[in-house]
Amino acid sequence: MKLWGGRFTKEENAAVHSFNESLSFDRRLYRQDIAGSIAHVKMLAKQGIVSEADRDAIIEGLTGILADIESGKLEFTKEHEDIHSFVEANLTARIGEAGKRLHTGRSRNDQVALDMKLYCRDEADAVGALVKELQQVLLGLMEENTETYMPGFTHLQKAQPVTLAHHLGAYFEMFSRDRGRLADLRKRMNLSPLGAGALAGTTYPLDRAYTAQLLGFDGPTLNSMDSVADRDYLIEFLSALTVIAMHLSRFCEEIILWNSNEYRFIELDDAYSTGSSIMPQKKNPDIAELIRGKTGRVYGALMALLTTMKGLPLAYNKDMQEDKEVAFDAIDTVKACLRLFTGMISTVTFRKDVMAASAKNGFANATDAADYLVNKGVPFRDAHGIVGQLVLRCIEKGIALDDLSLEEYQSVSPVFGPDIYDAISLATCVEKRTVVGAPGPAAMKKVIELCRERLSE
Repeated sequence: MKLWGGRFTKEENAAVHSFNESLSFDRRLYRQDIAGSIAHVKMLAKQGIVSEADRDAIIEGLTGILADIESGKLEFTKEHEDIHSFVEANLTARIGEAGKRLHTGRSRNDQVALDMKLYCRDEADAVGALVKELQQVLLGLMEENTETYMPGFTHLQKAQPVTLAHHLGAYFEMFSRDRGRLADLRKRMNLSPLGAGALAGTTYPLDRAYTAQLLGFDGPTLNSMDSVADRDYLIEFLSALTVIAMHLSRFCEEIILWNSNEYRFIELDDAYSTGSSIMPQKKNPDIAELIRGKTGRVYGALMALLTTMKGLPLAYNKDMQEDKEVAFDAIDTVKACLRLFTGMISTVTFRKDVMAASAKNGFANATDAADYLVNKGVPFRDAHGIVGQLVLRCIEKGIALDDLSLEEYQSVSPVFGPDIYDAISLATCVEKRTVVGAPGPAAMKKVIELCRERLSE
């Protein structure tokens, strides 16, 4: 029997049922649906709308359904339209007439809005915890590599020397913002739609503040139409997930580059690599490539929901059922990507000697050579041109700035002295950068301490 069957004289067409049903995917909301129903019936009894005996019977029945679903004793069956009708039908079958009173003062519209908010709240916490785990791994790597020199890049060209700690720290900051976004949207979504009814509330004397309190919300929503028509919280959540996926994708792009024969900055652990079916020498960064690829899938979920919502009049429309499959897939995808990326980065071997050699041989210290001249009184624009000439000479000879003789330096500018070699060494280039946010070991150690404090909050 459909929850809405009384108005109809014909059975629903089988194809219509298949097209209309959502149990095949919203079954994962069973915990949230049961928790919401228990809070609702407690409130109904408190307000004298149902008897305490009915309340107790309903709670016992719902608790049994929850236990049986989780143990596998109770299976989801196709005749039910959605998780709400599945739970209510099983409740009534178990406890009889009392089960039919559960839906008093409630619509499926506010019920599904509640279930999705509860689910998203739980999942925002879960995703945030996974991001934090990744940050903890990155922080450990940062602490170990404050003096691991490598080239920093702009336009994929070597720019200035940095450290591995500094490079990883950039991603730590990205993921910090991701956690902040999750915390922010979770706070904004934490108002309960339960009691909004179909769109206009109800004539029953519901205590919406009480059910909100029971379910851990900050309070009830203040407009019943918006309560059932709102999916902003889900769009915000998907937006946050797309940014997390984008950050992971950027990181994966670098892992893929660093793993290549041309860079050789890292060695991926065998557990996070695959081979070729035809080329026995290959060790492919498939996990990084898949994470990079799945980012487009997460983007698609956000665009799908934005497109679904863009033309919907108030209040609830069946189109909004389309929010669930894309959201569930995006959440599952990002959680899987975070787990796998954390495992992959925690097992990477960084080839510190190759990184340092790359920084030395890519003219990453050219800016420091120019700064050397500026500190000797040469105007920066002149210093820039002088060092440019030296770089051109090095390119012609196939050597680094460190390999030029003092005579060659002085042939371009007599200002150069023997101390130029110390001024452009990797250690000096990095250690001189001591302002907040710079790669110098002293600055990085202060930042690492601040990062550790942020993670402990």
